[in-house]
Amino acid sequence: MNAIRASKPNLQNLEHRRKVTRTKRPQPRHTQGAIVGETTAKLIVNIMLCVAAFTGLSKLWPYHSSQQTKLREVREEVKLTEKRVKHLKEDFSRFFDPKQAKSVMQEQSYRVDPAQRQVVWQEPEIADEY
Repeated sequence: MNAIRASKPNLQNLEHRRKVTRTKRPQPRHTQGAIVGETTAKLIVNIMLCVAAFTGLSKLWPYHSSQQTKLREVREEVKLTEKRVKHLKEDFSRFFDPKQAKSVMQEQSYRVDPAQRQVVWQEPEIADEY
């Protein structure tokens, strides 16, 4: 019995709310012109920025291509130098190898091991038949 009763909505408040939602303010005409002007200004600024970017890139392109050419040349030089270093390392290890000391000394000087026999190649003699 102590239940809450449903209250009846006030009809005057509903009618007043309906009237407020129905009324619209007319937009002034000058706002459309401002939007068009703002959009045009943005478009012009963006076009100018694009032109500036393309101009900068076109001026930087020759520099980039010359740097790429130089880089290729340097890489080729590095490959050649790596081959030379590899060869020099092999020679270095060979020169300081005690097992090959005699052969290295013979290559670098005219001295010959006394136990070694010298071989001299000669042309075969052809007998004259006159």
